[in-house]
Amino acid sequence: MQKIKDYKELIKLTLSFTVVFTCVICFLLVPNNGYNWTMITILFAAGLMITGSANAINQAVEKDSDALMKRTANRPVASGRMSVAEAYTFALIAGVLGCLLMWYFFNLTSALLSAFSLFLYAFIYTPLKKINSVSVLIGGFPGAFPCLIGWVAGFYDQPIVWTGGLVLFAIQFIWQFPHFWAIAWVAHQDYTKVGFKLLPSKEGPTKFTALQAIMYSVLMIPIGILPNYFGMTGTTSMWILIIANLFMVMQCIRLFIAMDVKAARRVMFSSYIYLPIVYLALLWDKIV
Repeated sequence: MQKIKDYKELIKLTLSFTVVFTCVICFLLVPNNGYNWTMITILFAAGLMITGSANAINQAVEKDSDALMKRTANRPVASGRMSVAEAYTFALIAGVLGCLLMWYFFNLTSALLSAFSLFLYAFIYTPLKKINSVSVLIGGFPGAFPCLIGWVAGFYDQPIVWTGGLVLFAIQFIWQFPHFWAIAWVAHQDYTKVGFKLLPSKEGPTKFTALQAIMYSVLMIPIGILPNYFGMTGTTSMWILIIANLFMVMQCIRLFIAMDVKAARRVMFSSYIYLPIVYLALLWDKIV
């Protein structure tokens, strides 16, 4: 049982589930793409393998840093319950198998995007976290690629129409900035201890950081209108997205005023709630 728990923690199951959830929703948002549960299950499994592979590499690379932080010290590799070699072996098998599934059952483009996303997260974003806060920008790409991957996969062997996928990518890409900065604010002491540089200000949690969160949350408002503008979804979901985005703006403004961990935690939890509301609204209000 402990080994099963360790592997669930290695792949960060809850986080991976959220990532794959957005991928599947974007797959279903493709015009004329129905509920083929066999394909949905395969996409979910492949996505879980690829995301799990990236998270396993992340934990193998950051085992020493994880061991120093209270919130990550009990992870399987950091605690010594799992060897680095075992984590890398799992990552290799899961990553390759996941990409092959994407290629065989969907299309080569979705497989290549999956492989690139895995590489970017595991080998560029992960080590960059200790070098410069631009890592949040770089990490935003693999963080939003699941939307584009799901959309592209929905076209199977048909010519891919990229517009809708890029719109969905933009929604998740911009969402990540207030989301990540709120997490970095809450965990600032732990992150500083191991040298992670994730906040936009070198001084740490400052008014500048809170202002940046407000700016990106405001940018989410016009981007949230795009699915309706491009004819992907109806007006009902557009208003749901506008309200959800205004709520995020409000939480970021509260952070700017309060400047404390409690307010940052509100932004963080609001961002967690935001994704399922937005994506389920889009799917429910899909036009074609």
